[in-house]
Amino acid sequence: MSSEANAVWNECLRVIEPHVNEQSFSTWFRPINPVRLDGSSLTIQVPSQFFYEWLEDNYVQVLKLAIKSVLGGNGRLEYAVVVDKGNSQNQPYVVSFPQGTTSNATKKTPLSVESRSPFDMQSLHSDTLLQSNLNPNYSFNTYIEGDCNRLARSAGFAVATKPGITSFNPLMVYGGVGLGKTHLVQAIGNEIKNGPEDKFVLYVSSEKFVNQFMDSIKDGNVKSFTNFYMQVDVLIIDDIQFLAGKDRTQEMFFHIFNHLHQNKKQIIMTSDRPPRDLKGLEERLLSRFKWGLTADLQMPDFETRVAIIKRKMQSEGIFIPDDVIEYLAYTVDTNVRELEGVMISLLAHASLNRVEIDLSLAKTIMKNIVKDIETEVGIDFIQKTVSDYFDIKLDDLKAKTRKKEIVTARQVAMYFSKEFTNHSLKSIGYHFGGRDHSTVIHAVQTVNDMIETDTTLRNAVEELKKKFKMRSY
Repeated sequence: MSSEANAVWNECLRVIEPHVNEQSFSTWFRPINPVRLDGSSLTIQVPSQFFYEWLEDNYVQVLKLAIKSVLGGNGRLEYAVVVDKGNSQNQPYVVSFPQGTTSNATKKTPLSVESRSPFDMQSLHSDTLLQSNLNPNYSFNTYIEGDCNRLARSAGFAVATKPGITSFNPLMVYGGVGLGKTHLVQAIGNEIKNGPEDKFVLYVSSEKFVNQFMDSIKDGNVKSFTNFYMQVDVLIIDDIQFLAGKDRTQEMFFHIFNHLHQNKKQIIMTSDRPPRDLKGLEERLLSRFKWGLTADLQMPDFETRVAIIKRKMQSEGIFIPDDVIEYLAYTVDTNVRELEGVMISLLAHASLNRVEIDLSLAKTIMKNIVKDIETEVGIDFIQKTVSDYFDIKLDDLKAKTRKKEIVTARQVAMYFSKEFTNHSLKSIGYHFGGRDHSTVIHAVQTVNDMIETDTTLRNAVEELKKKFKMRSY
């Protein structure tokens, strides 16, 4: 930075400091770097577009006051926004634009000094495209492979190696919430972006795409919007199902899709369901979605969940016992997002309370997170209630003993665990001394059969069922 710019900015900070609290001053003004001073125009560098927008939304008046006080009535402030930090092949770049552009339309994307359209590609060099919106933490190295995602991951890696060239164009990845769709498609984008070819990768949610299109209509920039998207090398659009019912947006996306596909540009999409189940989308769009490969993501199996937990703990530099890992993997069998949430809570509690991570702590955390435990009818509660009812020791339910009265109580407890919790059969078996899923199936079937022929057991099951139903209300 120039010494003149540094001196002017220090004077500006002296003016600003009395007008904001200490925390805001440290957060929003200390990180700013003065870049250059050109006459009465000072350029400051801020780390992101969000940072710039926050300053303009919340501190524009105090900034104007500072510039006027230090540089006079003709003083001018410009921002240099770090749009892309670059990589080993490409240098980082910044986009400069003036302070004081306060309309909502102009704040959505960085503008050039002449306040051109945010999508006017002819006036911007290819190196100053909008940022890719990719999270650098999403990579193939951090995406755990298992039977639940092997096809999608393999196809994604093939696309990342040869974008637009393979038959996987478009690539549609679908699956339920928290199964890793966004992680996978952004990993593809990061792999391409960091590769040897100079390709522009753009990740955008379908909601943002819709909003940008509607704004372009309002501002008269539809042509610029279209031209911008048609020059993208790799388009990643998340949650395509949200285009349902938006006819004009679908029409626009149809033309963009055709152009990109015909020019061998890669298209990657995610959805919460397969194309055949998408409602409210035009048939011609759905037919194009089926041109390439549709790959699903399923709930992670036990082995994959164990691998995810171990990778997370390794990245945090934390060791936890194997019995805790197995407990978490067996208990949280819904999706990766919930599993990661449990791990974060476990780490936070251990750190804040300065205690070791053990099975007892893990069970305490689970009571506050897992849905079926929140209803207070979890496996632990079922086991205790059944053991009390049959007047046997709780540990006997999990032991290897084959005494008839204990076997019956154990089977009843398994029966209710299947009925009142969301645990898988494998997870239920784990909580009963590490038994396999076939044992649970046999227990449930045995209880169902005995209810038909054994009046005493039928009455016991009905009485216990009332206790569990009352507990779940």
